[in-house]
Amino acid sequence: MSRRTASRRARSRSRGPLALAVGAALAAPLALAAPAPADATGQFTITPLKFTIEAGGRTCTVDADLYRPAGVDAAHPAPAVMTTNGFGGSKSDGSTAAAGREFAERGYVGLVYSGLGFGKSGCLISLDDPKIDGKAASGLVDFLAGKRAADDGTTVDYVTKDAGQDPRVGMIGGSYGGAVQLATAAVDHRVDALVPMITWNDLGYSLDPNNASDRSVPGAAKWQWMNGFYLIGEGQPLLEPSLDPSRVNSLTCLHFVTKACETIRTLNSGRYPADRTQDLQEYARSVSPVSYLPRVKAPTLLIQGQADTLFNLNEAQATYETLKAQGTTTKMIWQSAGHSGGLSDAASGELNLSEGNLETSYVGKRVLSWFDRHLRQKKGVDTGPAFAYHQDWVPSDSGPNGSYATASKVPALSQKLYLSGDGKLVDARKKVARGSREYRNWLIPTSHSESSLAGLIGLPDPAPYDTKGTYLDWTTEPLTAPVDVVGSAKATLKVVSPRTERVQHSGDAADKLVLFAKLYDVAPDGKKTLVHRLVAPVRVPDVTKPFTVSLPGIVHRYEAGHRLRFVVAASDGAYGGNKGVKPVTVTSAPDDTGELRLPVVG
Repeated sequence: MSRRTASRRARSRSRGPLALAVGAALAAPLALAAPAPADATGQFTITPLKFTIEAGGRTCTVDADLYRPAGVDAAHPAPAVMTTNGFGGSKSDGSTAAAGREFAERGYVGLVYSGLGFGKSGCLISLDDPKIDGKAASGLVDFLAGKRAADDGTTVDYVTKDAGQDPRVGMIGGSYGGAVQLATAAVDHRVDALVPMITWNDLGYSLDPNNASDRSVPGAAKWQWMNGFYLIGEGQPLLEPSLDPSRVNSLTCLHFVTKACETIRTLNSGRYPADRTQDLQEYARSVSPVSYLPRVKAPTLLIQGQADTLFNLNEAQATYETLKAQGTTTKMIWQSAGHSGGLSDAASGELNLSEGNLETSYVGKRVLSWFDRHLRQKKGVDTGPAFAYHQDWVPSDSGPNGSYATASKVPALSQKLYLSGDGKLVDARKKVARGSREYRNWLIPTSHSESSLAGLIGLPDPAPYDTKGTYLDWTTEPLTAPVDVVGSAKATLKVVSPRTERVQHSGDAADKLVLFAKLYDVAPDGKKTLVHRLVAPVRVPDVTKPFTVSLPGIVHRYEAGHRLRFVVAASDGAYGGNKGVKPVTVTSAPDDTGELRLPVVG
């Protein structure tokens, strides 16, 4: 056994629990003890550093570790890789520290830091605001450029430069440590390559999703995810007792910026008056890539998790399509692992930085080639296809890409099914039976998709279910051949809800109808699987008009003999719901019925 392998296995045994580590390992959060001054193998040294910065009108300290590979000096410079933690973590988290270690072992200068408001870094939690978190990260780029010193006087002159004060710098990280890369690149064009993993496009959609094509009204708040993060943020004194004053806001909003607390309170109130809702949406967008992607020019490799009810595949696709349309070099991978689980062993192709499997995982090899091309500027390096996705039904030893399939683009909607009045899902209008059916919500949730934080803290989660009378479903006949769905399905619906009609123009969007669309896989024995526990909350803008629903993207094989079931439910325990009881009727006829369109490949 090599010294490197032995030390890696020893580090792996030292794991402990922590909410939201970085990258693929978010499915099984990890933490490591703070690094020693030098790695045991002697391949690199680690120097703890502090940086005093101005951010959001406050002066605070950023806590960082500098990883310097052996043999790298002014005469032999190397590109740098920056990374920071997921929400609630620090520079010492398992995958965060591992990123510094793994890239230093491969000859990159590493700068690993605790994000603002976390670990021993100061300032308030500002949700990766480019004007605050992006500006702070830009100050660290100044350090790598030799433009500024750390607080103890440390400077660097051994990072490869493209020009006088333009260092060759890439960034990698997941979730909260993913969005900050885009925020940094938006304010500092010296950043040369990005690898944002399992992160958001629009926090408004992430935390209060409305999957209707018309998003003029808010959606249904993810109260479990949202309040879990809020408690992690406000509970920082329990995790890091010696907080400096720059991390304290007020008695009513301890550690977040004020606008973030106001947003949480609005979502928790269950009320959506027009003026407050507009402020909420504007703030959420202002700290989200959706508002500043036009300023992002750095080549970007997006990696998103299929098992992710927090930031689903639609978020990465929205970022990908925006970057691609504006001419920014970008590619996208849909891996299995996300915030909701799905981390497979290394052989399946999943990247796990804590296991050091960059060269042996499909995703890891793609990351290395991305940095080889854009940081080491090896022009002959193939950075892979435009789009790749993990297939959990394919053996990991099936070919050079393992369980991953590749494509030139995200598959288009290619198969149309119709909602029949008898509860069948049919492939032709002439097969639609006339009929109408009704469901109604209760004053308590009657459907369960997930306990959002269960996977992160290692608790079991009951199987998804729907209560009779509170949902409608439409089911295909048993499939005669496998059907592979890759991407976001769309449903067009028309509902009748007289009680909603009477109140939906009250001026409070909370009076509008809320429903939840989802896709099940029904096995021959009747067992139902809600694919990755994903649902599409919808607050219907106007129940007198048809509306289109974009379901969360999936990669799933419906095997021969299985049936595909489309469900519209009145509630979901992980989300906010309807105000009052609102009966809903869905009517079908051959010339007037709902449709379900699927992105089917093969």
